[in-house]
Amino acid sequence: MNTKLLSALTATAAATALFGAGAPAQAFSFGTNGITFGQNQAVQFKFNESHGAFTSSLAIYEVNGFALTNVAKLFSETKSSDDGSANEWKGTLGNTVLGSGSAVFTFLANKVYTLGLSSDNGMVYSTSGLNLNVASTGSQQAIFGQSSSLWNALDKETTNVFQAAGQFTNGYASLFNGGTLIGFDDRGNSNDADFQDFTVSAEAVPEPMTMTGLALGLGGLVAARRRRASKTTS
Repeated sequence: MNTKLLSALTATAAATALFGAGAPAQAFSFGTNGITFGQNQAVQFKFNESHGAFTSSLAIYEVNGFALTNVAKLFSETKSSDDGSANEWKGTLGNTVLGSGSAVFTFLANKVYTLGLSSDNGMVYSTSGLNLNVASTGSQQAIFGQSSSLWNALDKETTNVFQAAGQFTNGYASLFNGGTLIGFDDRGNSNDADFQDFTVSAEAVPEPMTMTGLALGLGGLVAARRRRASKTTS
């Protein structure tokens, strides 16, 4: 076989291993319609900050219809804020939430999950359909979006209504590309819909086989380049 053709085929195969292995697990939903993955998927959550007079805790629940089972506690505040009402009752890592502020949970394939925020004001869920009101209809109490852009859009130190909430309902794409920000409104202050009462970020954890594929792909590309360089100088 022609040496140049062989080198090209080797490089192509290596690139396929590199980028194909890095593709995310098939997911059905990561947003206000619920959390469901097509195969087991580990996600790392990090506490950002809170704003509100309530002491809050965030957990993951498995959903079977309207039956909810608490399967993991993520973060719990020991007090409502760092310094009373300062900066709209701001709470930060090391003050209201102790520890590393990081937790990893593996969502099992084809199961349905939701995030639940409990506070002195009751419980709200990231899945809108679970937030029933007197009319038995669900209300949006969480937002999902690309971490940096959504974080900048939130007016975190006010109780102004976050007018763009309806545009931030799906965090699947950003979960595998820079991380997803999740913000909750705890229905406090007459349900002010500011969506900054408790914020966390989430990012997919690469599978071990993905990292192996990346290493093999890079190794193949390097080997192909060395063979081409050797052929040129010989």
